[in-house]
Amino acid sequence: MTIPIFAEEQRPLSARERWVARVAVTVARAISVLPPSAIVRTLTVISRFSRPATAHQALSARQAACTVSARCAGQGCLQRSIAVVVLCRFEGSAPDWCTGFINRPFMAHAWVEVDGRAIGEPREIEDFTTVLAVRPHSRPKLQGRLKSR
Repeated sequence: MTIPIFAEEQRPLSARERWVARVAVTVARAISVLPPSAIVRTLTVISRFSRPATAHQALSARQAACTVSARCAGQGCLQRSIAVVVLCRFEGSAPDWCTGFINRPFMAHAWVEVDGRAIGEPREIEDFTTVLAVRPHSRPKLQGRLKSR
């Protein structure tokens, strides 16, 4: 489940950053083998009481995960996206986590978003239909009527 379009960016990591990234990638691997509903529940709990991640934090976490894990740097979009959420959460923040698909040709993918923008993804991600998402900082929308004052 991935879009194999370009090589993932990596960055130099300190010993501490490398260790934390490896822990996050390991946790992400364990979560990624769960059924989809359990992944959503788990990420919802992990993201609870966090502040919104910035684009810089999410991109930095993505690069760290790709630096320590060949799977995350390659075809492991599910594990990579979960690792980004876990790494951001270690710092007290959380991005939105999404999975979706495109029909022609059929491809499924998992990614993270900040302020509605996919982080570290090609523009083609905009064509994907989101199927599952954990959006810890979105506000519920009013449906059908306005609140009276």
